[in-house]
Amino acid sequence: MAMPPLPDSRTEPDGSAVVRVLSYNIRSMRDDRAALARVIRACAPDLVLVQEAPRFFRWRKHAAWLAAHTGLVVLTGGATATGPLLLCSLRATVERTEDILLPHTPGLHRRGFATAVVRIGGARVGLLSCHLSLRSDERYAQAGMLLDRVRAMDVPYAIVAGDLNERPGGRSFRLLAGELQDCWTAEPWGDEYTSTPSDPRQRIDAIFTTPGIGILGCGVPRGLPGLSERDLRAATDHLPVLAALRLPAS
Repeated sequence: MAMPPLPDSRTEPDGSAVVRVLSYNIRSMRDDRAALARVIRACAPDLVLVQEAPRFFRWRKHAAWLAAHTGLVVLTGGATATGPLLLCSLRATVERTEDILLPHTPGLHRRGFATAVVRIGGARVGLLSCHLSLRSDERYAQAGMLLDRVRAMDVPYAIVAGDLNERPGGRSFRLLAGELQDCWTAEPWGDEYTSTPSDPRQRIDAIFTTPGIGILGCGVPRGLPGLSERDLRAATDHLPVLAALRLPAS
């Protein structure tokens, strides 16, 4: 059965804004770049919260390629956040950005957050892209740091998205969902599981919001114009998560 359409982006007369938000682990763009760009374009996002962006040789050039081929602009992140990256459409007016490095555990990949505050229509919202640790204790600590960072952003509303490396039953996922709205749980749309594209059996990627943001639908997109199953499998080793959100006027 065909999915109901996800609402399109728009700004309402009262200043509130409907936005499309995409969360996507792109595995350092090591797979089919053309397919990756087609997937992102088909989702028509206003905001893209990326994980595993290129972070080594010529990483800025790779981020610029992705932005140019998806009709977006680079907001912040990449190597300076150790992988998380933010892209946005021209609907967004940037207020400020900050890339944050988290405490490093020797022998493990260092993690970070890409953060920004933007205005769309009359709405003001904070953004945070994350990729949490593979190790349980470090992941739980990072989830707590994430919530602390959201509180410190001094914004009326915030959107958090990323690769949590954990399923919804895990304690880090539950910590985030206890304070933030888990968009899939609140308003499921599309498919649930994000890993792996060839045989998805687990939801380890998610979009969250602070209370007050309206969730109009969230899930792995299927059947959108220009979006093929072949591209979803070829683009990277995760499936994307797409949400339509209503941001209240600030």
